[in-house]
Amino acid sequence: MVFAILFPGQGSQFRGMGKDAFERYPGLTQFACDVLGYDLVALCRDNPDDMLARTEYTQPALYTVNALQMFERVRREDRPADCYLGHSLGEYNALLAAGVFDFETGLRLVKKRGELMAAASDGGMTAVMNTPAPRLFDILGQEGVEGLDVAGFNTDAQLVLAGPAGALRAAHAVFKERGIRFAPLRVSAPFHSRYMEPARAEFERYLKEFTFAEPAADVVANVTGRPYEKGAIVATLSQQLIEPVRWTDSVRHLLARDPRFDCEEVGGKSLVRMVGKIRTSPAPVPDGENRALK
Repeated sequence: MVFAILFPGQGSQFRGMGKDAFERYPGLTQFACDVLGYDLVALCRDNPDDMLARTEYTQPALYTVNALQMFERVRREDRPADCYLGHSLGEYNALLAAGVFDFETGLRLVKKRGELMAAASDGGMTAVMNTPAPRLFDILGQEGVEGLDVAGFNTDAQLVLAGPAGALRAAHAVFKERGIRFAPLRVSAPFHSRYMEPARAEFERYLKEFTFAEPAADVVANVTGRPYEKGAIVATLSQQLIEPVRWTDSVRHLLARDPRFDCEEVGGKSLVRMVGKIRTSPAPVPDGENRALK
């Protein structure tokens, strides 16, 4: 039976996270603080001024906590994985677990990524429930709402839109009128959309400063919903900033490989619940077309 380990991304952070892991790995924790230039333990413990909600702090904090929890799993000699998946930021932990780079390299990458993504502004993201992408495009197109991208396909019943604040407000008004369930996300910019192109270009240049190994086990990429291809680390990680998180495609890839595949999530259960919903969905919903409302 195929066994996958899942790593959560931004949105899974909470005050007090990582306490046990920090205490168990004081050396690595101090090293992370030195690389980042601030007290990561105090940040996670106290969350002063709600800093954990700020992208430039959220991403390194989550990466570090995920990594330490994964190191502890390895130390306990828990069941080894056949493949790894991470949701957005979590993909960096999946790549770390597969030996693509070491802890320090991953930390420096997510630090830069968080800074670049935090620098984007005038936009946001909204989760939309029970409305497949083609139908959603039709509705918003009829109402003249333009400029939104699909930023994530979490399950067949939930997708995420990203775009300028004005376009999202217009979309929210349409959703209310049509009785469509939605939930604005606590982010400051339209991640995983065309609006991140300046960040993508700069991040690609940064990625090229590093050398990466090929994954020792399959890592299913958000961008393609398929395992990383040889030599594609830089291109795939940079494209991830502007492409949707294809979580449904990623999970369906594993279901096609082994319908009974098992999985474990590091640090939580939200991704495991998504897997359960995808597994029991009666039919796939196409998500590869019309990703943008232009």
